[in-house]
Amino acid sequence: MKLTSKNILRTIGGWVHDHPDGWLNVLGAIIGAITAIGAVLFSRGLMRAEHWTEHLQGEIAWWMLPVIPMIGALLTGLLVYNFAREAGGHGVPQVLDAIVRKGGKIPARIGLVKVIASICTVGTGGSAGAEGPIVQIGAVTGSVIARKIGVPRRHIGTLVGCGAAAGISSIFNAPIAGVFFALEILLRDFSLKTFTPIVIASVFATAMTQVILGDNNAIFSTELPNYVFSVLELPSYIVLGVLCAFGAWTFTMVLERGEDVFDKMKLHQVLKPVLGALMLGVLGIFGMWAFAKMPGNEILGSGHSTIPAFFGNGYSVITHLVNPESYLEGQIVWGMIGVLGILVIAKILATTFTLASGGSGGVFAPGLFTGAAIGGIFGIVLDKAGLVVEGSSPASYALVGMAAVIAGTTFAPMTAILILFEITREPHVLAPIMLAAIVSTAMTRKLMPDSIYTAKLRRAGIRIGTSRDMSLLRHVPVSSVDYAALPPEPVYASDPLSKLITLHAHHNVPDFPVVDADGQYIGMVTGADMRTALIDREAIPLLLVAELMRSDFPVIKPDEHLDTVMEKFSKHEISSLVLVDGFSGEKPIALVTRMKVMARYNAVLDEG
Repeated sequence: MKLTSKNILRTIGGWVHDHPDGWLNVLGAIIGAITAIGAVLFSRGLMRAEHWTEHLQGEIAWWMLPVIPMIGALLTGLLVYNFAREAGGHGVPQVLDAIVRKGGKIPARIGLVKVIASICTVGTGGSAGAEGPIVQIGAVTGSVIARKIGVPRRHIGTLVGCGAAAGISSIFNAPIAGVFFALEILLRDFSLKTFTPIVIASVFATAMTQVILGDNNAIFSTELPNYVFSVLELPSYIVLGVLCAFGAWTFTMVLERGEDVFDKMKLHQVLKPVLGALMLGVLGIFGMWAFAKMPGNEILGSGHSTIPAFFGNGYSVITHLVNPESYLEGQIVWGMIGVLGILVIAKILATTFTLASGGSGGVFAPGLFTGAAIGGIFGIVLDKAGLVVEGSSPASYALVGMAAVIAGTTFAPMTAILILFEITREPHVLAPIMLAAIVSTAMTRKLMPDSIYTAKLRRAGIRIGTSRDMSLLRHVPVSSVDYAALPPEPVYASDPLSKLITLHAHHNVPDFPVVDADGQYIGMVTGADMRTALIDREAIPLLLVAELMRSDFPVIKPDEHLDTVMEKFSKHEISSLVLVDGFSGEKPIALVTRMKVMARYNAVLDEG
């Protein structure tokens, strides 16, 4: 055999097919290293664009502020419309869609367009983050490598997850959070075969990034050395979790409604991001006037420069925003709540204008900003009300709020907890973060059926299952399914087929269980077999039920659960199976239809 690149790739693909465990780990390491290089290049390009934008904003008149994001939005619209429609928006839903419907197949051009489009959007002031683009870049890397080598389809999703985990690990310097992002949000599979290569990819991505950049610093370095978590703070953090849940719900719903509004607009796809950027720019002008004391324009851009103002050394900036001296006694708290509302609503609207209109970027950074605003102002309110216990700090609530909002928007509390710990390296508030994140997730799941990542897919008719599906179904009894009634009279093997035709015409029974003289189940005549028999109408008067009866179908017993019921349906092309009375032999008591089982299955997924 000639030693060509095609033959080498084919050989590696064969090795992966024969020995998937070992070779998936090797490919995970390769994908992690390559994704890290791409993440660093993307990050450097984004930083240069942001610095250029900040310089330009200082040179132009205030009324021209919208022009800069509009230019970036126009470039984004042209790129996305002409080269990769999937590169618009916040990226993660597109990766989920590729994993669920396309077997993990993501064209390479999507990654390239996503990089440039995100730099154009976020770098010129768009209110979005870097996690969406970097997840899509990593996912494309994993998908392309898997397809080039010829990895079996069942393993492509794992390698896509490797790329996504590597991207998060590299851009946030958060290897553990990268792993859980891929497992909890994208693949929803915590099996060891999936977990191992993703961990390896995440570790290699982090190591490669640190080698290139030469540092291992947290993104938001903060220290609360004197903070001591007290049991007296439990009610406060529970309340904060609830507040952040409503913030996460508002964020998701506004973004979802914004996407609907822009989708229905009779405007060219290239111009929609430009319109969104114009609205963003107007909001940015308001931000310049309303929050002049904040470091930078927190309405525009990712908000990374503003987030530290809610905790650590910059915490005093927030107190200046709500200077108690400017309020009469008794009005201080209301003033702080007003600032909270303005900050949160402004950032949610800015993100909606950016992403719902077709801009390219992620939702993590705006979510972190929203959580920091809610938590930071909540901490001040508690402080002014004298409810902050000794040894605690109002600034800690900003850190906790960041995790709680991310958990609420993504329905991924483990990812939120770990990413907050890794981007701040602050262990003292880990317990409150865990509590508030769980409370926020539980509350938000009551408020809305889908996360910020799956809402758009649900509207498109795409349901995201999980690896927990079967474990959930093992606890759902078949008795919870709506049964279909049996024919009004028993059917015997000796009956003429014309009897079934009459019953079907009058009672619309899909299939007919056949019983013996004692009423015990012995077989089934399916509607499909009856329709086949009707082709030769002259023979119908001569046919008996016994001639069409099939005895190879399984029955369902009342103590069975949906996992076994679905397995039985998967093995037979039939619309219904017979539910029998397990206490008196196998006497038919109802029909369980495939349609009703699937309806119950979908309901369980929604509840789970």
